[in-house]
Amino acid sequence: MDRLDRLLATAGPLLRRVDDVLVTVGAPPEHRVWIQLRRVRLLPGDAARAVAVLRPDELGEAAPELRADARAYAVLAASLPGPGEWTGAAAEAYDVARQRAAAHLSGGPESLDERLQASADLADSLVTWMRSARDSLAEVLTEVLSSAEAVTLAATEMDLTTPREQEAAADIAVKVLQAVADGYEPGAELLHTSAHLAEPLVAVR
Repeated sequence: MDRLDRLLATAGPLLRRVDDVLVTVGAPPEHRVWIQLRRVRLLPGDAARAVAVLRPDELGEAAPELRADARAYAVLAASLPGPGEWTGAAAEAYDVARQRAAAHLSGGPESLDERLQASADLADSLVTWMRSARDSLAEVLTEVLSSAEAVTLAATEMDLTTPREQEAAADIAVKVLQAVADGYEPGAELLHTSAHLAEPLVAVR
């Protein structure tokens, strides 16, 4: 359990209160929270939990394994034996096939080892992004938990319909949602630019 997990456990009741206000009576018409709600398309509590399920440490274990597999393919490609003293049409055909297989395994931009290396680089980048997104949200939760708005919403006899409570809920919501939205964008860009890694690798012919 890291800082975000601990803070989210503490902030859970506050975020539920914020969500209840937004669902029950909405927010002031001109409040900035509407922009963030359109960006994220989730209530603050759900948005915060979506970030909390990101587990960078688990993904971090993938990159070393992918790089080890890439090295294994490179070794395999280099170990494919040439025709040696074998000559003739059959030897030439074998050597052409051997070179194709070696190129498919290692060396070219579409080879297996390059694809694995690129996947390992993506895993490292995603780990960095996940940690940044979690840290940014943790900073915001720290801020809102000690805010005047949190005190307002913590009142036992709170009336969800009053402008004061609506404004407090919207102010907290906009901070949480903006942190989530800003944190999401680098991850979306990473996945967009690496979409080719999900495509089948075409064998060299």
